[in-house]
Amino acid sequence: MRKFPFSLQILLGLVVGVLLGFVARANDLSWLTSTLDTVGGLFVQLLKLAVPPLVFTAIVVSVVSLRGVANAARLALRTLLWFGVTALVAVGVGIGLGLLTNPGRGVTLDTAGATAPERTGSWTDFLTGIVPTNPVGAFVEGNVLQIVFLALVVGAAAMLVGPAAEPFVAVNRALLEIVQKALWWVIRLAPLGTLGLIGNAVASYGWDLLAPLARFTTAVYVGSAIVLLVVYPLVLVTAGRLNPLRFYAGAWPAVQLAFVSRSSVGTMPVTQRSVERLGVPREYASFAVPFGATTKMDGCAAIYPALAAIFVAQVFGVDLSVTDYLLIAFVSVVGSAATAGLTGAIVMLTLTLSTLGLPLAGVGLLLAIDPILDMIRTATNVAGQALVPTVVAAREGILDREAYDSAGRRHAGRRDATDPVHPTRPTVDRPADDLAPTPA
Repeated sequence: MRKFPFSLQILLGLVVGVLLGFVARANDLSWLTSTLDTVGGLFVQLLKLAVPPLVFTAIVVSVVSLRGVANAARLALRTLLWFGVTALVAVGVGIGLGLLTNPGRGVTLDTAGATAPERTGSWTDFLTGIVPTNPVGAFVEGNVLQIVFLALVVGAAAMLVGPAAEPFVAVNRALLEIVQKALWWVIRLAPLGTLGLIGNAVASYGWDLLAPLARFTTAVYVGSAIVLLVVYPLVLVTAGRLNPLRFYAGAWPAVQLAFVSRSSVGTMPVTQRSVERLGVPREYASFAVPFGATTKMDGCAAIYPALAAIFVAQVFGVDLSVTDYLLIAFVSVVGSAATAGLTGAIVMLTLTLSTLGLPLAGVGLLLAIDPILDMIRTATNVAGQALVPTVVAAREGILDREAYDSAGRRHAGRRDATDPVHPTRPTVDRPADDLAPTPA
C-alpha cells in the first residue's frame, strides 16, 4: 500500500462507495446501507475523538511559539485581516450566485413538516457560550469554541510567565505529538471512511431527495468552485505574487482529506504540514493553521449561509432588502467563529436566519442533504485556512519561495506527504521519501 498513493486510495474508496451505495439503494439492501453508515460513522467518530485534545494543545503551543516570532502581533493582525477580507469576498460570491440562480424560487417542499433544529445559534448564545462554566465540561461536551477560548487564555498566560511555564508547555508539546500520531492512524483509514460516508449518502438519498433541491445543491458547489478556482488564485497572484498551481499542488492532500472527512479540525495536522511544505515558517504556521481551523470557514460560514438564507426566504415567500444582504455579509465575517462550537454549518445558518428574522424551520428543509453539501464546504474551508498564512507570509517576506516553488514537484512524487506535523523536526529541504507517512 506504500506504493499506492494515498490520494488514489481515497479515490478508489470514493468510487467503490458510490457503486455500493447504488447497489444498496437499487436492491433495497438495508444491511448494506447500515454497514456503510457504520463504517462512515466510526471514521467521523474517531476524528471527533481527537478534536478536544488536538485543538487545546495545538493552540497553546502555537500561542507560546509566537514568542520566538518577530513582529508576532503584526502577523496575528494581518492574519485576522485576511481572514475577514477573504470571507467577505466569499459571502459576496454566495449572495451574487443566490441572486442570479434564485435557488428557492419555484421549489415545492412541505414546509409544514420542517422543524427548527434542537441546537440553534444566536448572538447571545455565541457570546455567552464562549466562556465555559466548567473547563472540564467543555472537553466532555466537545465544545470547540470554549476549548479555543481556554487554550488562548492558557497559551497567552504561559507565554507571559516565561521560563517557569516551560514544563507545562513541554507537556503540551508532547501531548500534541501523541495526539497527532494517533490522529494519523485515523487518517490512514480515510479510504474506508470515504467508502462508508459516500456509500451511505448515495444509498440513503439517491437522486429522489436531491431533485427538488438540485438548484440549491448546484449553487453551493458552483459557489465553492468559484472561490476555490477563481477567488483564491486571484488572491495568490495579486496579493502574494504566487503561482496558484504550486499552491494547490502543495495543499491538495489537506483539501482532499477535508472533502471526504468533512472536518476542518480533523484535517488540521495535514493542513499544517501542507502549509509548512509550501514554505511558511513553522512558528507562524503553528499559530495561523490551528486558529484558522476553528474560525476560518469560507464554505460553512460565508458561501453556504448566504445561499441558504436566500433559499429559505424564497421558499417561505419573504423578500430580502439590501439591508438584509448587508446583514448576511456582516454575520458571515464576524460570526464565523460560532461554527466552531457545534457541528457543521447548522449553527451558522441558524445564526444568519435569526439575525434576518427568517423562520428557523427552514433549516429543517436542508438537513437531509447537509452531508453532501458539507464535503465541498469543508474543502473550501481548508483551502482558505492554507491560503491565508501562505499569502501573509509572502507579503511579510518570510515565505521560503524556493520551498514554495518546489512543493508541487515534491508532491508529484510517488508518495503523499500527509502525515501529522512534528514541531521538533525541520520541514524545508527534506527529501520526498522522508515526507511520506510512517505506516500504522
